[in-house]
Amino acid sequence: MDFKPSYCPNYFSIDDILATQERVPCKFSTNVPKLGNLNPSSEEKDLKAGTALELPLWFVQDISGGRQSVVIPDLPKCYKEGYRQILKADANAVDLHKFNLYFYELGAYVKSFDRRKDVSDTLLNTFTARFRQLMDLAENTEHNPVAFQRLDTLERRLFKDACEAKTKLNAWLEHSVTPIETAAMVSNHKKRKRVNIEDIL
Repeated sequence: MDFKPSYCPNYFSIDDILATQERVPCKFSTNVPKLGNLNPSSEEKDLKAGTALELPLWFVQDISGGRQSVVIPDLPKCYKEGYRQILKADANAVDLHKFNLYFYELGAYVKSFDRRKDVSDTLLNTFTARFRQLMDLAENTEHNPVAFQRLDTLERRLFKDACEAKTKLNAWLEHSVTPIETAAMVSNHKKRKRVNIEDIL
């Protein structure tokens, strides 16, 4: 059984479970009987149409799809226009950990709520802009805890994997006794090229 993190819906992924626990603002489009206790500001037994609540993403996904949508979901605050402009201006200066611990994974879910598809572009541009800085951080021998705290879950995982890969490469370069030799295919190609030149001359 595979318990590794996954950025696709995965029943056994802890990260996937935690990401879908995030609350999403939504508005009820129809009356819902006997669920008035979900609204702490009302004492009525039923939820009225137009009631605005924040519900877990896993719940919103189930009741917002289909022909008769019970709720109309909205984007979480960190994916709205103001925050997208901040990321567009300088994604490297943003503390994604404060935005959301599962910024990329949650964004992969809520992008379906965005009709203009701006969230998809924001996720791609943010990751692209921050990836080089992430790799530069992993190349530093001295760990920078301040920079590490600014990373979200996906970036922290990539950072740790990059550090492990660098450590293994350095260990191999220092202790390997196996000489690096030219591949036979490359060597034969050079010989054929030399013969062809001699024939022309």
